[in-house]
Amino acid sequence: MASAPRTESATQRIVLLVAILASFVAFLDGTIINVALPAITREFGGGLPVQQWVVDAYLLTLGAFILLAGSLSDAFGRIRILAIGLVGFGVTSLLCAIAPSAEFLIVVRALQGGTAALLVPSSLAIIISTFSGQAQAKAIGTWTAWTGTAMIVGPLVGGLLVDTVSWRLVFGINVLPIAATLWLLMKLEKQPERSRRPRVDVVGAVLGAIGLGGPVFALIEQGRFGWQSPVVWLPLVLGIAAFAAFLWWERRTTDPMMPLSLFRSRNFSAGNIATVFIYGALGFGFFVIAIYLQQVAGWPATLAGVATLPPTLVMLVLSSRIGALAGKIGPRMFMTIGPIVGGVGFLLMLTVSADIDYWFQLLPGLVLFGVGLSITVAPLTSAILGAIDESQAGIGSAINNAVARVAGLVAVACAGLILGSVLDLGGFHRAMGATAIALILGGIVSFIGIRNPVVREGAPAPT
Repeated sequence: MASAPRTESATQRIVLLVAILASFVAFLDGTIINVALPAITREFGGGLPVQQWVVDAYLLTLGAFILLAGSLSDAFGRIRILAIGLVGFGVTSLLCAIAPSAEFLIVVRALQGGTAALLVPSSLAIIISTFSGQAQAKAIGTWTAWTGTAMIVGPLVGGLLVDTVSWRLVFGINVLPIAATLWLLMKLEKQPERSRRPRVDVVGAVLGAIGLGGPVFALIEQGRFGWQSPVVWLPLVLGIAAFAAFLWWERRTTDPMMPLSLFRSRNFSAGNIATVFIYGALGFGFFVIAIYLQQVAGWPATLAGVATLPPTLVMLVLSSRIGALAGKIGPRMFMTIGPIVGGVGFLLMLTVSADIDYWFQLLPGLVLFGVGLSITVAPLTSAILGAIDESQAGIGSAINNAVARVAGLVAVACAGLILGSVLDLGGFHRAMGATAIALILGGIVSFIGIRNPVVREGAPAPT
């Protein structure tokens, strides 16, 4: 009898390690790419549109299929879907590393995003099914902390690889953690087959992908073809129609990929609207900064990666403390103040001049943005997941994750509208201003829409 606890503990440790590694590679690929974009276009050409597509092709399929991935995980088994996702991510990473052209790279990046969508929901699902009670909360906290380090490792490792070897290793490096994760996954016991498999919302997935892809294509290519061209307006109209059909279908089907009933909760709907502005600003702002520092300021990729680390370091120090405080006071004040503070940080970056001074023109704004983001993120997650029933926490989290990815996707797609055809100092200032406005709007939405949970006398404070 004494050996049973040790076996269970060993299994839990393997599950946690598998979940961390599987999610880490997906998050790493989202953060490592920005510093490699100038090197990619130096080799392939294509300028800003190619840089946008290399980022957005990945985010498009990741955002479109992350909700479907949750359904696939429930229907066919979490470990099986996780293994398929890992193999697919490894293969597409290698294809990205040997890409002979920009067009090939963009197509494979889209495939890579689709396989990445299988990783995060399945990783969280095996944690939830393996741990319970306080152990589950601790495991999720550990998973969050370790996967968050991808934001630090990504720009730094990416910059070093681009400067010392090649941008291609930015993708090739994924193979090592994937191989280790698959080896650990083989040590886990197979899950029993479900007696009844839930239906997979394939129609919703297809409509959602077209609804996202059409407008994103139009936004990126309008600078080249113009809005009057059918190459631009036809995908835009088709995408809008598909998205409307997606909303109609999700309301009608018995097994929706995205249950619209969740949006009846005020905090859930307001929190996701705030997510659009906040994460759209995050994706767009750092996309522009990484490219500007290299292409305009002439910095090496490594230095550009290191330069954008301060917000992440600030978050590592403050996020858990802010989350605990928000649990006692409620999320509304934090979600209002945090984005506005972050927006002021980007306004400070309007002082950047042609001869950029990192210490006085960029660093203060980056640090202040990090403070604002630290104030925002944990209360935002708490407000959204606390607004729905615990039994729906998984799909609620997946929806918010998808909203965040789609917000970044659309924001990067809009880069040409703000920057013009070439990124220069004026375009950088416009981008920083637009990012600041989006963050401030996120704070305003939170102030208007978010309500603190009512705590009955004698009841514990929300956590």
